Amino acid sequence: MKTISSRLVSLLVALALTLAGCATPGRPAEEAAVARPPSARALTVNRALEERILALDPEHLSGDDVRTLAQGPAPRIILLHGGIYPVHLLMLSFGRFLTGMGYPEAQIRDPETHDWSYSPYEDSGELAGIVAWQYEHDGMRPMIIGHSQGGMQAVKVLRELAGQMSDKIAVWNPVTHRAEPRTTIVDPLTGKERPVVGISIAYASAVGAGGAAFMLPNQWNMIGRLRLIPDSVDEFTGFLIGLDMVAWTLPGAEENSYRANGTAKVRNVELPAWYNHITVPVTDQLPRDEQTRDWINAYVPGSKADPSGLPGDAVLHVLWAADVWYSIKKSWCLEAQRLIHAKRGAGQ
Repeated sequence: MKTISSRLVSLLVALALTLAGCATPGRPAEEAAVARPPSARALTVNRALEERILALDPEHLSGDDVRTLAQGPAPRIILLHGGIYPVHLLMLSFGRFLTGMGYPEAQIRDPETHDWSYSPYEDSGELAGIVAWQYEHDGMRPMIIGHSQGGMQAVKVLRELAGQMSDKIAVWNPVTHRAEPRTTIVDPLTGKERPVVGISIAYASAVGAGGAAFMLPNQWNMIGRLRLIPDSVDEFTGFLIGLDMVAWTLPGAEENSYRANGTAKVRNVELPAWYNHITVPVTDQLPRDEQTRDWINAYVPGSKADPSGLPGDAVLHVLWAADVWYSIKKSWCLEAQRLIHAKRGAGQ
């Protein structure tokens, strides 16, 4: 797929500034009796591959290491795009970036519609139910990445899982797009029944969240809550653009920083002021260049890596893409190792 044209980008900018567009209502909570999957502890992975995955260092993963991970299981990644048509194309670009870096496409795209991302107008309880369903079926906790209003939706899903929105959440089947008649799952690593509320995810991030979107009725319940990250996620990264007229962020503004109100590990990353709120996720071109791909795989947060020597317009996107990719492959590795250890423990 070709990189999104400048003409389309201009259109998106105009649309974003007006905050126009119509909400897409959430899907009805229909019930469907679906057989529960066997425990993920029974999943079979070649013993030699298991050993290679267990030997990986989650915090330092090369391109070769990613190819090793790709031979085994991978967690579901839920991408959340902004709320104005056609900004879903921006997260499609990021989805292409992930597959270009080696992530399995089937674990990103919606299994029923094959869409690359979800709308921020979807019911956040349904998305939380999808998280539970995926964990039960994959044995690996999902990850969530949101852009603009999608970043607000990412935090809302975390609040759902933490029980801050409702005390019960139905399991939501993403294959049939229907609710299942239950609010519990069988934990694939322990074999014990547990409620959807209380399930955590491995990693979540938000970029360009807040600002003008607070004026939309579907986001009113996030006022005063967006920057508080509950303990329903292991690691959360909040990305702020130094000068973002849509998200209303200014360089060094402490009031825009995310913080934990539980056990989550929260990082705040300020992107350069020249980053564009709308086009941050336009990253599908980055893996096509070998130098840029190697730079991204070598990136470690806090290393102050300089992208100025990279070709093309990589400097306008690569810091965000590299930081998110670092966390994704780290969580991917940790979840795969966790699954292998649980399987072996069950065998013993």
